[in-house]
Amino acid sequence: MKREKTDVLVIGAGPSGTVAASMVNKGGLKVKIVEKQKFPRFVIGESLLPRCMEALEAAGFIDAIKSHGFQEKAGAKFKRGHELCDFNFTDQFTKGWTWTWQVQRAEFDMVLANEVQKMGVPVDFETEVTAIRFHGSDSITTVKYPDGTESEIEARFIIDASGYGRVMPKLFNLDKPSSLPPRKTLFAHVKDIRRNDYDEPNRIIIISHAPGVWVWVIPFLNGTTSVGFVGNPEFFEQFSGTPEEKFRAMLASEVNTSVRFRDVELVFEPRTIEGWSVTTDKFHGDGFVLTGNVTEFLDPIFSSGVTLATVSGHRAGQLVVRQLNGEKIDWNKEFTEPTMQGVNVFRTYVMSWYDGSLPSIFYSKNQNQDIKKMICSVLAGYVWDLENPYVRKHDRSIKTLAEVVKLESQTI
Repeated sequence: MKREKTDVLVIGAGPSGTVAASMVNKGGLKVKIVEKQKFPRFVIGESLLPRCMEALEAAGFIDAIKSHGFQEKAGAKFKRGHELCDFNFTDQFTKGWTWTWQVQRAEFDMVLANEVQKMGVPVDFETEVTAIRFHGSDSITTVKYPDGTESEIEARFIIDASGYGRVMPKLFNLDKPSSLPPRKTLFAHVKDIRRNDYDEPNRIIIISHAPGVWVWVIPFLNGTTSVGFVGNPEFFEQFSGTPEEKFRAMLASEVNTSVRFRDVELVFEPRTIEGWSVTTDKFHGDGFVLTGNVTEFLDPIFSSGVTLATVSGHRAGQLVVRQLNGEKIDWNKEFTEPTMQGVNVFRTYVMSWYDGSLPSIFYSKNQNQDIKKMICSVLAGYVWDLENPYVRKHDRSIKTLAEVVKLESQTI
């Protein structure tokens, strides 16, 4: 069987994998990416956060993304009926990027993959990892190509950025259930012909449809918009018919979508994803590290996926370079703990969204503007800024604020 050697093997050519590979390449090591799917391919996670721009910039991708011409994103709007809460990223607590992009992920991920190849990193698409054998920290990975032939890749280190594919967790039984309950989404891209009559396109719009059920509206620069309903599986059972019939019935049932998306043309038949929340027993081991959605995927509500993916890929790439250059790395302190810091902050906000605490804060009549700036920083992805009380004491701060809002509403 054919065998090749590389310093670092990256599994997955999504944002986490390409950022990690770029950082390894910049560190002067030989790196190779293998990707199971053929690009471009569809995936959700279409609304980025400003914090991921730092990782994309460090990887050298910003100019390529700019030249492609994606829709710029300057904030997030939350709607409930006729109530509105608008977050502008220029008005946040943390110093950092104040804008990002809303992207069709098939195109966006292809831009990153093309750019990392221009840097000299080989990417083998339609290449499936079927086995990994470790000898200490060194490894031999067996891969299978579309024609059925196999080969082996010797590596000194593996970065698993395989996303929903979860290659190493499945091969080594590392998966464990998430603490979040199962949820489901039905979504599609639509021709947004009435866009100019509604919200400006440089925002993601999150609509509170019913307790525990919400809608995303993500406009793209080409005139199409991504629209999806998210909720517990029981919510979807009240709708019958084909996926398109169910989707159109849902749109008609929500005041903020019924007119805007009435009779719009669908770019593709509505699709369903469910049961996405999952985590792992460990994020690293002797000769490997897991990044992005392979570590833990929470929920799409605050668009945390690509941010956690790019930031963890950036950090992993740097640490791998240092280790292979002879430095002793404390992976718990330098990777797992920072990764879990971001995950735990986002988890608090996800759970607070679904239990009603955050919606009560967002739609309260008397908002404290300083607190709103702190929450805006979290929504911008700055979940590692411990100067922000709504990051440092995220669970306690949200609970306390929700109680204050509740008391204020009772006295009005």
